[in-house]
Amino acid sequence: MASTTVIPDKDALRRVGETVRKRLADHPRIYKVPTDKAEIYAVGDFLRPTECQRLIRMIDTVARPSSLYDQDYSSGFRTSYSGDLDPYDPLVMAVSRRIDDLIGINGICGETIQGQRYFPGQEFKPHNDWFYTDQDYWKGERKRGGQRSWTAMAFLNSVEKGGETHFVEVGAKVEPKPGVLMLWNNALPDGMPNENTLHAGTPVEAGVKYVLTKWYRTRKWG
Repeated sequence: MASTTVIPDKDALRRVGETVRKRLADHPRIYKVPTDKAEIYAVGDFLRPTECQRLIRMIDTVARPSSLYDQDYSSGFRTSYSGDLDPYDPLVMAVSRRIDDLIGINGICGETIQGQRYFPGQEFKPHNDWFYTDQDYWKGERKRGGQRSWTAMAFLNSVEKGGETHFVEVGAKVEPKPGVLMLWNNALPDGMPNENTLHAGTPVEAGVKYVLTKWYRTRKWG
């Protein structure tokens, strides 16, 4: 008997994936990580040095111990500091719009940009950005915009040692370089969640790491 399991937002994830995939393929400055396991892209100099410095100062203002749905800071799974940036700040609005325009997703589907700071020894262990729809928290997230489709993450500074973004299943480690924007599809081309997007923020060994992240939903967020 055929399976009748319903995957929430599968069709929407497939459609969004097609749209963004075509848009990025036509962009001359975008680099695609050579793997068939996931759709991962990078674009250099997306943010100017002065923008990175201003965003770092904003993160220092809002950073608090990071948490997850089912684990707090003390669990050791995610030991960075993080906080939402003011969505009405002119620079934040401009950066957010530039990301929207780059990937071609309506800005109303984007979550508020979050800034993250990692001191030596801090990390974010391997995780996926998409939601596990069999968990209790999904009931709320379904109403808040549904499944996460794409992730956009920008590095704001160089790190003296450590702090790479490690795509565990792909076998790729990305060194933090200021101004670089990473993009990846959290779903497979058919709209199923992509297990191969498992990634980690490896421990910072020396220096401080600053990044910002914007996640996109399948519907209007909020």
